[in-house]
Amino acid sequence: MADPYQTLGVARGASEADIKKAYRKLAKELHPDRNKDNPKASERFSQVTNAYDLLSDKDKRARFDRGEIDGDGNPAAPFGYGGARPGAARGGPGGFSSAGYEFGTGGDADMSDIFEGLFGGGQARGGGGGFASGFGRRPQPKGANITYRLQVPFVDAATLAPQRVTLGDGKTIDLKLPAGVENGTQMKLGGKGEQGPGGAGDAIVSIEVQPHRFFARDGDDVRLDLPITLKEAVAGGSVRAPTVDKPVMLTIPKGTSSGKTLRLKGKGFHKKDGTRGDQLVTLMIDVPADDAALQQFVAGWTDPRNPRGAMGV
Repeated sequence: MADPYQTLGVARGASEADIKKAYRKLAKELHPDRNKDNPKASERFSQVTNAYDLLSDKDKRARFDRGEIDGDGNPAAPFGYGGARPGAARGGPGGFSSAGYEFGTGGDADMSDIFEGLFGGGQARGGGGGFASGFGRRPQPKGANITYRLQVPFVDAATLAPQRVTLGDGKTIDLKLPAGVENGTQMKLGGKGEQGPGGAGDAIVSIEVQPHRFFARDGDDVRLDLPITLKEAVAGGSVRAPTVDKPVMLTIPKGTSSGKTLRLKGKGFHKKDGTRGDQLVTLMIDVPADDAALQQFVAGWTDPRNPRGAMGV
């Protein structure tokens, strides 16, 4: 069983932020979509996810640090049998130590006989040399986790629109996207993985936000290049502008030049703190290529300024 701290490459005293940072870095490097020709990366990806699941749970992390559970989240076996807790004393080769006593295995000796002598001959033995009384018996393992990739439209990610997911068993589930969702965000659906002796594993949904044809993400903000006509730039006025929510009326100041950026508050992505980013609209003057009237006007008009003077040209 792997030590979750070693799996994520962090120290035992690492903060929650350090653990999350290490997990995100490894998850991006090992994601199956980036390592389609490397099956070992998928296995490592699963190990990293399991390690983060344990260490991000304060209760489980504390129990692991105290040696009550192992790196897989299973209860540690009593007296060090079947695996020692971190920091517990271990016996030498061929033996194990417990409560000040040390028992040698004696080569092929049946260890169940020792436990039978300690706890009474009436104890019924379980399979594989264990004992079925329930004392010291490890729980049955859960089924394997299943990883899904969910492509989310840009606007849906910005507005947190619910996503319908079809699982491997054919069932569908409506998934609520979390605030702050981005490429690589992972969501765990408990009990939606493969079935196992100890119950079902989990479904791990990896989010992939699809690009948009005219919106672009900048942190929690949304950027948009908005074309305007020459007349709208010179005279000003109101124009309709798209947002991730719905179109709004945008006021264009008189004498606007290409590149001027206007801000629409609260029209960006939802943040984890409950607020939203903004939409930054960059105005771009769109001049027609062949307009006789415009060419005639320009031919008789002169701009006395040198707009490139500040550049020394």
